[in-house]
Amino acid sequence: MVRKTYGLVALAILVAVTGCGGGGGRGAPAPSSAAPSSAPSGTPAPAGSGPAAAPDVARWTKWGLSPLPAAPAAPADKPIKLKATGPVPVFSEVPTHDKVVFVTIDDGAEKDPKFVEMLTDLKVPVSMFLTRDIVKDDYGYFKPLQALGNHIHNHTTDHPVMSKLSPERQKSEVCDAQTALTQQYGTAPLLFRPPYGDGANTPALNTAVQQCGPRAIVLWRESMQIHDMQYQASDQKLKPGDIILAHFRGPKDLKGESMTAMFGELLSRIHEQGFSVARLEDYVQPPTG
Repeated sequence: MVRKTYGLVALAILVAVTGCGGGGGRGAPAPSSAAPSSAPSGTPAPAGSGPAAAPDVARWTKWGLSPLPAAPAAPADKPIKLKATGPVPVFSEVPTHDKVVFVTIDDGAEKDPKFVEMLTDLKVPVSMFLTRDIVKDDYGYFKPLQALGNHIHNHTTDHPVMSKLSPERQKSEVCDAQTALTQQYGTAPLLFRPPYGDGANTPALNTAVQQCGPRAIVLWRESMQIHDMQYQASDQKLKPGDIILAHFRGPKDLKGESMTAMFGELLSRIHEQGFSVARLEDYVQPPTG
């Protein structure tokens, strides 16, 4: 991914430590605000739907992987409930006792057809946080992934360090991306992630997100770094409800590794700890009314 902001030394250090974003402390979500212009992107599973079907072992073997445990039924009572007005919450995990984690993928630089094939085979749910200027050369790549039920969310217009921008520029970054992604994918992004996690807890960014439509700011607890995960928790272990950060990146950014190989490594780390992958949006209640 080539962006002028990536040339900053400070960002290079930050990317090396946490990937595309900054951290987020463990805790319950705060209240939320500003009505979204639409429901979340993608085709969500119905509330209280049954557990996932047993995995197709042959399809997992094709990718050199062991199947993950099937995710439990989506909870009818969503643990994160978003509001239509007021400040938006910031969260990096979901309060749940289910032994599940949630996979989120940022930016959109790598558009590997094999990755679409992989997700089609494995049926692993992901949430996509897309940056407009990174994906606009091929919006269509992400539509088959969306058709699998994966939701598309907002990750700014051109991936800046948000806290270095004026409030007006922060609003433009969120609103312009919100408009473009809504037009391209048919539904307004419900969630927002700032690049590097920067400014997530600042009043200026919270106001910008409220004004533009997303109803929560999402951070993470772990990030995938080519072959291994980096953990914020000192015990270096996944916890129920953790949100994991990965990126649409390919050999140029992954030291020769492919997107599918990186994602396979991510699934292996999850499998080793006995977790399943659930759909984040199945645990989030959008505003009603």
